[in-house]
Amino acid sequence: MRCVIARFPFELTKGGVLESMKGVKPEPVTGESVIIGRRHYPVKQVGQVITRQDRRDFSAAEVLRAMAQLGFTCRAVPKPAPLGILSPMQHASAMLGTPVTV
Repeated sequence: MRCVIARFPFELTKGGVLESMKGVKPEPVTGESVIIGRRHYPVKQVGQVITRQDRRDFSAAEVLRAMAQLGFTCRAVPKPAPLGILSPMQHASAMLGTPVTV
């Protein structure tokens, strides 16, 4: 399948990506990741291995799109839940010491 990463066209196949990543030790995952085989790889590491380009040359979204189109499982960074954001009614109740259930 033809994919464009960092303005360069690549002819990628699922088998070719599996072969390229064979023997590559995964780095710790701190953001988006791709599951290749049984391993979780950071998206930027996968992009660097398959394109042989510097990680700063492409975005994680470009690699995620290509890996998803090839059929690999991609995991995005979960959005953090808002901490302690209260509605005006809940805030007033907290100040008075009486909890309000909505």
